[in-house]
Amino acid sequence: MKSLSETWFADGYIDFELKKYTLLAYLQEVNRYFNENKLYPQLADIIFHYNNLVSFRENKKYLQEHFPKKFTGVQLQKLQLLYEQMIEDDELMSELEDIIQYAVAQMHVTISNGAEIYEFVEDKITINPVGIVPLEQNEGYFFLSKADTRDTSVYYYRLSIFEKHDEKYRSIKTEFINNWHRTIANTYEHIKSDLIRNRNMLSNPAVYAIESELVYPVEETLLPIAKRSLVRYLTENAA
Repeated sequence: MKSLSETWFADGYIDFELKKYTLLAYLQEVNRYFNENKLYPQLADIIFHYNNLVSFRENKKYLQEHFPKKFTGVQLQKLQLLYEQMIEDDELMSELEDIIQYAVAQMHVTISNGAEIYEFVEDKITINPVGIVPLEQNEGYFFLSKADTRDTSVYYYRLSIFEKHDEKYRSIKTEFINNWHRTIANTYEHIKSDLIRNRNMLSNPAVYAIESELVYPVEETLLPIAKRSLVRYLTENAA
C-alpha cells in the first residue's frame, strides 16, 4: 500500500482541495484493506498520521518530543519553519488548519472502523498455557491456530521492556519456527516436547496456545492481534 509521506499536509502547494483529494485516495485504500479484514500495517500507519496531525496542531515542541524516531532532522526543521510561517501568515495558517481539521475528522472515522475489527477479532481469541508454566515467561513459544483447521503455526517470542516519557512499555519480538498439523497423537503437548527436544536454547519454555474462532488473514490481522493479546495476557498474569 502506498502510504502518505510523514509531512504530506505540508508538502508542495498547500491547498485544501488538493490535500483533500490526496487524503481521500489514501483513506479509500486503507478502507479497502479493512473491508478484506486486513488490519496491518494499515491501522498502525493511519494512527501514526492521525497522531502526527494532532501533534502538529498543538505545537512543534510536542511534535519533537513524541516523534523523534519517525522524523528526520530535515523533516522536523521543515515542520518548524512551516509552523513559524503559519504564525506570520494568517491566510496560510487558516488553509492549513482547515486541512488538518478535515483530515483529523476523516482519519478518526477510518480508525474507528479498524478498531471495531480489531476488537471483534480480539474478542474471538483465547490464550491457554500448554503444560506447566515456568516462572520465567518473557521468552518461549506460542502456537497460533484458526477456526476450522488443525494446522498450527509455531512462533518463538521474547518480551522486552523499554521506557518512553518516563513510562515503561513491553514489546514483543517473534520468529516463525514451523507449521505443525495437530492430530490425536500430535497434540499441543507433543509439539511442545518436540520443540524442547529439537531446540535446546530453552530447556523449560513458556508455551501458549492462541486460538481464534475466525478465518481471517494471518499475517495482516490474526498474528498482530495475537501478539498484542499475548503481551497483555502475560502482563496481567505477572502482576
